[in-house]
Amino acid sequence: MASRIFLVVALLLGGCARSATGMAAKETEAPAPTPVGYKDSPMPGLDKAAGRVPERYLRGYEAQGKDYVPRAEHRGVEGRPKYINRLIFETSPYLLQHAHNPVNWYPWGDEAFARADEEGKLVLLSVGYSTCHWCHVMERESFEDEEIAAYMNTHYVSVKVDREERPDVDKIYMAAVGMLVGRGGWPMTVILTPDRLPVFAGTYFPPRDGARGTRTGFLTILQSYRELYREAPGDIIGNAQDTATRLLNRVRSNRFGGLPDASAINQAVKGLSDAYDPMHGGFSRAPKFPRSVNIELLLRYYHRTRDKRSLSIALETLRKMARGGMYDHIGGGFHRYSVDARWLVPHFEKMLYDNGQLVVSYLEAYQITREEFFANVAREILDYIALEMTGAHGAFYSATDADSPTGKGHDEEGLFFTWTIAEVEQLLTSKPGSAELLRVYYGMTPRGNFEHRNILHVTRPLDEVAKELKMSLSEASRRLKEAKAVLYKERLTRLPPILDDKVLVSWNGLMISAMARGAQVFGREDYARRASRAADFILTTVGDGERLRRSFRKGQVRHDAYLDDYAFFIQGLLDLYETTFEPRWLNEAVKLQAVLDREFWDVAGGGYYFIGTGTPVVIARDKPSYDGAEPAGNSVAALNLVRLEMFTGEAAYRNQAQKLFQGFSRSMTAYGRSVPKMLTALDYYLDESVQVVIIEPEGAPLAGSLRGLLGSIYLPNHAFVVVGETERAALEGLMPIIAKKKALRGKSTAYVCRGPICSLPLTEPEKLRKELEVVTPYEKKFAQLH
Repeated sequence: MASRIFLVVALLLGGCARSATGMAAKETEAPAPTPVGYKDSPMPGLDKAAGRVPERYLRGYEAQGKDYVPRAEHRGVEGRPKYINRLIFETSPYLLQHAHNPVNWYPWGDEAFARADEEGKLVLLSVGYSTCHWCHVMERESFEDEEIAAYMNTHYVSVKVDREERPDVDKIYMAAVGMLVGRGGWPMTVILTPDRLPVFAGTYFPPRDGARGTRTGFLTILQSYRELYREAPGDIIGNAQDTATRLLNRVRSNRFGGLPDASAINQAVKGLSDAYDPMHGGFSRAPKFPRSVNIELLLRYYHRTRDKRSLSIALETLRKMARGGMYDHIGGGFHRYSVDARWLVPHFEKMLYDNGQLVVSYLEAYQITREEFFANVAREILDYIALEMTGAHGAFYSATDADSPTGKGHDEEGLFFTWTIAEVEQLLTSKPGSAELLRVYYGMTPRGNFEHRNILHVTRPLDEVAKELKMSLSEASRRLKEAKAVLYKERLTRLPPILDDKVLVSWNGLMISAMARGAQVFGREDYARRASRAADFILTTVGDGERLRRSFRKGQVRHDAYLDDYAFFIQGLLDLYETTFEPRWLNEAVKLQAVLDREFWDVAGGGYYFIGTGTPVVIARDKPSYDGAEPAGNSVAALNLVRLEMFTGEAAYRNQAQKLFQGFSRSMTAYGRSVPKMLTALDYYLDESVQVVIIEPEGAPLAGSLRGLLGSIYLPNHAFVVVGETERAALEGLMPIIAKKKALRGKSTAYVCRGPICSLPLTEPEKLRKELEVVTPYEKKFAQLH
């Protein structure tokens, strides 16, 4: 019997790969009329009484408001949705996308599992997110199929989860997918016992045997496991318990090891160098992800060692990504990842977390090289976020979809972002030569490179193209800018991808850092204001007293905050302090760190759990360390701890960071490529980091050229403090480092401190620059890569 249980294999066909935007979406259909009094059809597979839509579901439908456009394949009278399920009460855009499936969906919670236990059924868990292309495919093929829905409704209890709202659920069952299948992605499909133990796990499945060339379809899998559970429930449960035991062992509390030294960083950089793709940049074959944490580590290694290869790898990867089709050359911002090795064809969703991290990478590349190319990419991303991904409340939206509405009842991947030569020529008829410039510069062809259309990508340097077309470089630059503006205006008339307008605290933390760092580097007050507005909204609206919550949408705050929410947001507050020098942000960071230490810290093994003490545990309490598409919360928390020690002088923060490093010692020394962000924190910890204090005399403008200098230089391991002389005494308790420091002769005065030793007072920017350019090696702990 056990062999039969694992006869059905998890088919990983397609799927939004695991590493795996603010235009309001235009609607393809008119909003459905308010369904006052209408009685819906029974859900397939349920008897008439059980299947008819309860009145409260209709009230939930009405409560969505007049602007609500139901995503419904099946329509009844006057175009109204034929089905409504429990997901109509949710705020998650992803869950609402499934609120009109013929599947009798439950949200994650005790109600679903209690029903499964009472009726002796297995649970079908489906996890995804609103902008996932293959999630939409599986919805169309299986969850809108009334025959498949009938089988699910009759023999299973079906649960839908938005992985972005409930990453705790996603993480533990994705670990099961990894163990049982070898790799994961979304949609994630898991069959569970009523005790929430995984019986079977996979990702995307075609609906029936033979579909998409596969042997076993989703319906057959459902039928097989229902039959096995009916015939031999003990075997099913036993195997599920074994899987759960393996999961528990996998996330069991780690033990303290030795404190890693600089050799761990050296080894990880060597691994990145060995994995580098010299032709296209990046660190893998197809698919390729913009893993910013790798770039961050390489740039720090270069700063410490002056190893030119590590710098070249980082810069060339950034150049190739921004020249490829993964970058939106018309509207700014990066798509999720490239399906090919040369960054050409993306999965077209845009995620806030990718773009927040990539801004910082391009800013740091600009600080090192002063090349406008890197600065322009960073500005374009930030401006895109400001224009298209910021809510009226000031916080940042989550994502836009991979698929584009066509207005013809179906969606097409990437349609919104692609062009034909004829479209470009027609738009630029009044600008002779501009269409040809775009055609050559962006590699456009009559056949196209994606579904008979063109993904714009830079094939040759602009100066080379200008020379070929007998233009000066300045004329080509002007024409290119004007032509892009015309295409952007035209694109605004297209049906845009669906916007996921929920606010996630963790992702907002990453973008607050990006906006704050952009304000530092470019002297842009508007970026600083946007970062401040978002941070204020999180603290005043998404915060729950002294604690944070996870998400916000349409006036509702949902779910407990996780490690990532605290760690990423604290990082954003520290970056925001170093931009505005408003003490509020540093104070709030200190308060939130206290909550994180109290409710998430593992005393026995070091490091932070993903969930706090007040959040129910699903199978196991994980302590993440892998730095992938998003950095691990433990990695960012480690960096926050060493930064907080630099600001406050509290040795407890540094001691905590040391215990965290010791807790993850094996990962850092043996598997360094999996934890590059944590090694970045270790770089800070081992470094003789720099504290820069600028004191402003009363009545003088804040720091002026001295402060501007701070944003112009690449100095990765630092703490920047600017205070007015009159407020210094009030802030000494928070930042003891400012004690006894004064402004000299009525001028802004800088003090540069490394450990207990501070420089002489500096009032001239160039002398400050010279002092900051001093790099101290780790007493020969860093060996050159070659």
